[in-house]
Amino acid sequence: MVWRALYATLLVLAYPFVVLLLIWRGARNPDYRGGRRERLGWAYAEVPRDVVWVHAVSAGEVIAAAPLIRQLMTLLPEIRVLVTTMTPTGANQVRRLLGNRVSHCYAPYDFPWALRRFMKRVRPQLLVLMETELWPNMVRMSEARGIPVALINARLSERSARGYRRIAGLTRAMLSQLTWIAVQYPEHAERFLELGAPPAIVDVVGNVKFDVEVPGDFRERVAALKTRWQTSGRPVWIAASTHDGEDEIVLDAHRALLEKSPDALLILVPRHPQRFDSVAQLASDGMVTRRMTDTAGSRAQVILGDTMGQLIYLYGVAQIAFIGGSLVKHGGHNPIEAAATGLPLIMGPHDVNFTSVVAAFESAGCLHRVADAPSLAAAVHDLFEHPEHRTAEVARARQVVADNSGATDRIADRLALEISGSLRRRSGSRAVRDRV
Repeated sequence: MVWRALYATLLVLAYPFVVLLLIWRGARNPDYRGGRRERLGWAYAEVPRDVVWVHAVSAGEVIAAAPLIRQLMTLLPEIRVLVTTMTPTGANQVRRLLGNRVSHCYAPYDFPWALRRFMKRVRPQLLVLMETELWPNMVRMSEARGIPVALINARLSERSARGYRRIAGLTRAMLSQLTWIAVQYPEHAERFLELGAPPAIVDVVGNVKFDVEVPGDFRERVAALKTRWQTSGRPVWIAASTHDGEDEIVLDAHRALLEKSPDALLILVPRHPQRFDSVAQLASDGMVTRRMTDTAGSRAQVILGDTMGQLIYLYGVAQIAFIGGSLVKHGGHNPIEAAATGLPLIMGPHDVNFTSVVAAFESAGCLHRVADAPSLAAAVHDLFEHPEHRTAEVARARQVVADNSGATDRIADRLALEISGSLRRRSGSRAVRDRV
């Protein structure tokens, strides 16, 4: 109770700063202007009621959730699904991957009045939280209304666990209010249990991100990009989801690579769209650079991937993938999609966000570690010089993906049972508790 009271007090104090933050973000990025009312609990009129509510923070979580949502809708065609996100990039992925099959709005912040307004409007049957998106009031108020809450594809690094231990009372109460925690790996389960999760609700089911869906138009789109960028016979590598401070390292590595392979092409894809312009300027220093959105230009040495939702097609153009967020202390990004499309992998030393995933590829001999621009350039050049090594590593990477697939089906089956149970309970009594 002490932790809950403290949390409530902090929320009250934070409210004016949250409003100012929304205004500031909207001024910097127009995409943030549209969802202000939704973030305060005012779901727009077209959002359906009696929904399965899937909350995915941003683009990566939406990409992981999309196959699961489609599977659920196949098992239970009568359900209505509402996907909430916190970021515009997540919203864009919902539209791209799920279209009109689901509804979308921005998730309300964890203010009790905003959540009460939102839940009264949409009347969730089930709340599905992707990965580690735990908000105390969201969980508590759902549980109080009899709404099952499932934490799916859950992962908990040791660093994150240390943070939760600092608020042990609030964490223990929140975990006890969950219906199911479907974790990726045994070490994640151990951390949840240490934090107070009831053992009966924790299951190790695997990582849904291994269930990669290659788009039906993949070959056609990749062939068009290769023709457009004149990649035939050229060594092409991609640096995906790079962060501030990392682009300079990648570009220095490419300059060194060009000294040995003058025809090499780098596809550079910054993680955040607000950095596209600054990264384009960096790349243009001494190298012929084109942006993906350009319609004309000379044969390039660097292509800047300045669009969202296209990364899997860009992987298809390349022969080697460097996974960003790993040369700086961000914790790395997901290498699974690159492996599934047939690329050997290179990463820096930082992988706290995907430690177990990275370990699987590294132990299979299809992921290389680098520490700086010279070692990155050397790793890329070595793989270009030995195509037989690339071929072997591609086969091993795809085998890792295949060996770890299937989590989506396991989770969908369990969630379908939860939804069916919720529907039966609600058909027996239509009374909805709107007070907490």
